[in-house]
Amino acid sequence: MESLSVYHGAISRETCEKRLGEAGRDGSYLIRDSESVPGAYCLCVLCNGYVYTYRVQQYSGSWSAETAPGHQKRLFRKVKNLISAFEKPDQGIAVPLIYPVTVQNRSSSLATS
Repeated sequence: MESLSVYHGAISRETCEKRLGEAGRDGSYLIRDSESVPGAYCLCVLCNGYVYTYRVQQYSGSWSAETAPGHQKRLFRKVKNLISAFEKPDQGIAVPLIYPVTVQNRSSSLATS
């Protein structure tokens, strides 16, 4: 997970919401550690000013994200493959993943502020 530029580590939900709010575009997303489930992660995406959070976990060596009811659970060998799948519309999340909020972008934007 640490190799993904969109992985922000153990940030709080509030910090996540602030970072996505600063990005300001529907489809902005990042991944953070889950605060409530040890070993799980949260895929967080901005849509209409609200941050939707989807739990991402590993099952028997494959990765899966929770989605809206009625969408079949899909398994991926790598998290980057999961992200690629959710860049497409109608995948069971609020809006496709379009704008990655990366740790590098965050660092460079803070340096220029």
